Amino acid sequence: MLCISTVSYGQSTYTYQQPEKRKDGWLTSDLQSQKIDTGRIYQLFNQLQGEEHKVHSVLLVKNGQIIIEEYFDGYSVDQPHDLRSTTKSIRAILMGIAIDKGFIESVNDPIFKYLKTPVPTKNLDERKEDITIKHLLTMSTGLECNDWDKKSKGQEDRVYKKKDWLQYTLNLPMANDPGLVSNYCSMGVVLAAEIISQASGMSIDQFAKKYLFEPLGIHNVQWGHTSNKNVIPSAKRLYLTSRDMAKIGQLILNRGQWNSEQVVSKGWIDEATTPKTKITGIDYGYLWLTIPFKVGNNIIVSKVATGNGGQYIVVVPELDMVAVFTGGAYNSEEDKLPFAILRDIFLSTFISKK
Repeated sequence: MLCISTVSYGQSTYTYQQPEKRKDGWLTSDLQSQKIDTGRIYQLFNQLQGEEHKVHSVLLVKNGQIIIEEYFDGYSVDQPHDLRSTTKSIRAILMGIAIDKGFIESVNDPIFKYLKTPVPTKNLDERKEDITIKHLLTMSTGLECNDWDKKSKGQEDRVYKKKDWLQYTLNLPMANDPGLVSNYCSMGVVLAAEIISQASGMSIDQFAKKYLFEPLGIHNVQWGHTSNKNVIPSAKRLYLTSRDMAKIGQLILNRGQWNSEQVVSKGWIDEATTPKTKITGIDYGYLWLTIPFKVGNNIIVSKVATGNGGQYIVVVPELDMVAVFTGGAYNSEEDKLPFAILRDIFLSTFISKK
């Protein structure tokens, strides 16, 4: 495993190339134009080229331009990557758009205002009527659903074995009152996607294409799942290229705007990325995390979308920066390597410039 703490600053064999200018809406810039000490960055990629690791791509956007773009292990600029739970954060953006467009009135509405089918048929509990869209987005429905507890009835791997994922989830017993406790629950986000679908009359992939991907110039999109069952659209995960992941990050950085078009309201982006609760001690908004990085005497706050295996979109407003990582370190602590790269290499380099 690559260990960033062992970085030394000897001679590097890494050859930097300015990211290619393509017809995808991105501007690119040469790293040298940043007027920074590039020693850490060159040493990083020298190590990534020469040592075993599970990072598939690293992309860095600064001041709206791609300045670093590297791929490993056979991955390439045109290859969509399985985003895993990073898809959840994109669904939060889609919910904001659904509210902006008037398909959904309020995040505080009860879910059954829009979710007409299925309805609970087991473990009937009047508290289920009090579950709101906000509870889905903050993972605080009160349903007995915790992906990080293998004994939980709503744990995602258990649900994947069921015939009807939506019905099974709605039939889960209530463990808490809605809004009281937040537990990581993938099925709650599937319900949120289904609400968007039923409220708009469009499958979630159609909705995303029309209202998010087309405005951002994102065309190389796939939806899929590791389950070999027939998976409903609302439960499928996104596959995007690293450049298109960076567009999502830039949309967050620009408070919902892309190339002067307001794709989703500023108010929603601010609300979605503002902490509402904590999950395992991490500040959590509407499916977006707030993670602080200590760099020297500085605390740099980031807004992060995360996915199993090392799929990250990291937005750093203070530095006008977006970092994207993809990887294959599934169910492994190695998937945290990008955070070390971000803190010890990218943030340290640009903080030193300030």
